[in-house]
Amino acid sequence: MDKLIPTPAWQVQAMTAGRLAGALLAATLLAACGPREPVRIGFIGELTGNSADLGEAGRNGALLAVETINQAGGIDGRPVELLARDTGDTPESAKAAANELLATGVVAVIGPMTSGVAQAILPAHDAARVLLVSPTATALTLHGQDDYLFRINWTTRDNAMLYAKHCHERGFRRLALAANQNNRTFSESWANEFQRAFAQHGGQIVGTEYFDSGAESQLPVVEKLLKAHPDALVFIANAGDTARLAQQTRKLDRAVPLLASEWASTGQLLEQGGQSVEGMTIVQQYNPDDTSPRFTDFRQRYTKRFGRAPVFGSVLAHDAATVLFDALARRSGDAPLKRTLIDKGPFQGLQETIHFDANGDTTRSAAIALVRDGRFVRQAP
Repeated sequence: MDKLIPTPAWQVQAMTAGRLAGALLAATLLAACGPREPVRIGFIGELTGNSADLGEAGRNGALLAVETINQAGGIDGRPVELLARDTGDTPESAKAAANELLATGVVAVIGPMTSGVAQAILPAHDAARVLLVSPTATALTLHGQDDYLFRINWTTRDNAMLYAKHCHERGFRRLALAANQNNRTFSESWANEFQRAFAQHGGQIVGTEYFDSGAESQLPVVEKLLKAHPDALVFIANAGDTARLAQQTRKLDRAVPLLASEWASTGQLLEQGGQSVEGMTIVQQYNPDDTSPRFTDFRQRYTKRFGRAPVFGSVLAHDAATVLFDALARRSGDAPLKRTLIDKGPFQGLQETIHFDANGDTTRSAAIALVRDGRFVRQAP
């Protein structure tokens, strides 16, 4: 029987080191073949509170865009992850949500959906140099600024001019306004721009009442406005408040025409307003009757995914997400995303070609719509 000769210690150590190196190499190769680190995008909006319908519509539009790009392989092979945060309905809660989202290391944030929240959280984003791409913020104070806010929508001035022209064409000369004070950044900007544009057509604002969304009843607001005997009432408010204002109006006056700012253009207005909002005039920044293949596919997938048709917030948030994804794919190396959005456009949205100027502002088409038989019906230009 041959004598067993022990392996020298140095040789054992060499063999062990070799096995360890092989294991580390295998682990590295496996890691390289495994899932890549996701691209983290934020969404911030009011998911609870009086404007939750708009916030949810925005989140859903962004989420559908994320699911679509991930099905196509993500961005440069990396999946996109959407991190959503609720701003609540106060500036303090909005700032806390923004800081929490920024702490996660997101590369950009879609939102917010209201001008008041945009104004509250923009300083934190400017300090962090993380882009906000807002689908629906329109206050004129947010326009023309060299900051980290990019806007998919046009401004309150643009909207006001369209509304003022429509009112003049309908023969309205004396109007009264009810305006939401909780999002005063938007409502005051809208009211001021509308008053200026309406005056240019020879019209007059005979009364303006700011109200709190949390009030038990808006009946006193409507009573004050109707005392001036206006040709029509204009509501600058979210969908829920607009529906309630319309209901209170119809208790006192069945015939006075009603108009609402584009902020109210969601399904909640139709669901809660019922017959009270029939005939109401409202501007829309998208065409719900678009039959193009791109929009038809979006509408079908959105309705199947969320159980309801998209609204303007859904469409504009989907555009905001698409713009971000395209910019990230077009970015050269570590070039600032802000610079890429300005230099590498235009970007294709669902219905619009989006081109940002040096301040992150863009233009958008819009049209007058009327509520008829429980739906928004766009009017011919």
